[in-house]
Amino acid sequence: MSVTEIQNASAALAPYIADFERFQGGRPASEPAFVQALRRAGMDRFSALGFPNTRQEEWRLTNVAPIVQGSFHRAMSDPNAVAPEQIAAYDFPAAARLVFVDGRYSARLSSIAGTPAFPAGMVVTSLAAALAATPGLVEPWLGQLAGFEQQPFVALNTAFLGDGAFIHVPRGVASGLIHLLFLSSSEDGRATVSYPRNLFVAGENSQLTVVETYAGTGAYFNCPVTELVAGPNAVVDHYKVQRESREAFHIATFQVQGERNSVPRSHSISLGGGLVRNDVNAVLAGEGIDCILNGLYLVDGRQHVDNHMRVEHAKPHCASHELYKGVLDGKARAVFNGLIHVHKGAQKTDAKQSNRNLLLSRDAIANSNPQLEIYADDVKCTHGSTVGQLDEDAVFYLRSRGIGQEAARSLLTWAFASDIVERIQVEPVRKDLEEFLFARLPKGEVVRQAV
Repeated sequence: MSVTEIQNASAALAPYIADFERFQGGRPASEPAFVQALRRAGMDRFSALGFPNTRQEEWRLTNVAPIVQGSFHRAMSDPNAVAPEQIAAYDFPAAARLVFVDGRYSARLSSIAGTPAFPAGMVVTSLAAALAATPGLVEPWLGQLAGFEQQPFVALNTAFLGDGAFIHVPRGVASGLIHLLFLSSSEDGRATVSYPRNLFVAGENSQLTVVETYAGTGAYFNCPVTELVAGPNAVVDHYKVQRESREAFHIATFQVQGERNSVPRSHSISLGGGLVRNDVNAVLAGEGIDCILNGLYLVDGRQHVDNHMRVEHAKPHCASHELYKGVLDGKARAVFNGLIHVHKGAQKTDAKQSNRNLLLSRDAIANSNPQLEIYADDVKCTHGSTVGQLDEDAVFYLRSRGIGQEAARSLLTWAFASDIVERIQVEPVRKDLEEFLFARLPKGEVVRQAV
């Protein structure tokens, strides 16, 4: 790096370092020492790494300069001051609803007390409350899965670790549906930044269904990290719905650890945001795991969405199935970078990875790079990607049956996206996504009637 580049990098880090000292200094004295040490390690690593740039292979196609050059501040307004009507558009019936406003828990908007009682030993609360009440339940896992040695935004999130959701499902317990809603907004006309940190631990033979919804208005930077542990024989259904403001930056990491015979399943839906990056990492650390990672991104205008996937087959007799599909219009950009890494000794691995992109505009661009790294000799691994436009023969066929041009194209687009939509088992999430598609597609009412 040149002297000028070094000076610019230091200038970009300075506000975050100064804010960290204020944040760390303002924490309660009763806070567990391991949390303070974890934060300090995160900031030290972020200071060493700095913001990524396009000269780095992992960030070659996603330029975070607008974040680096932006000015963000942590929101200071009361999260309980938000009116309940503001969450109505995102709410649906659930056993528990936890709402976070600019990364901080809002007891007023949340609904835990008064819902059907959870089984004994199950914990559904904010991370801040868990650290205050039961730090011994959190310490074995927090920060142990999502490493930040080479991940600057995970390091940044760790440095400002303060609140988020904590879910602990004990052995043999099945949870009801848990909805986590993260609302963000600008504050007094200034762009805000928040660092939600979520930790889900599903014990042996347990079941967990959780939905993360991210939404907001105005300009802001959201930097969440979610860590999920699927214990032996646990079944976890996880959904992430990203509906951020078009002015928002969303840089997220989802880290999964599967243990023996577990079934971790995750569906990622990206609809909003101006610049979005989703890092999804799964470590299959026991035998007999069946891991499913699906995603759908619908972008237009000048939206940019980047999905980076890494699945580590560390033990034998595991299966992983990844299907990510994207629909791009306008001058939207999409990046998919997927890696399946089969460790030495991970025999009988069955891994499938597929990325498919549908371009509705000549100006839309999708970059796809599925990869395999295999160090075992008795495996079945496949990967592939497609980038293309609508089949004109199929459009002609529909038009010959009396369907208009726009409606025909919308029907085919629906058929492409519905492959992911129909895999969503939580009905309110699936229905909401269907309504989004009907509203987004030209002649959406025709599509609704047809399907």
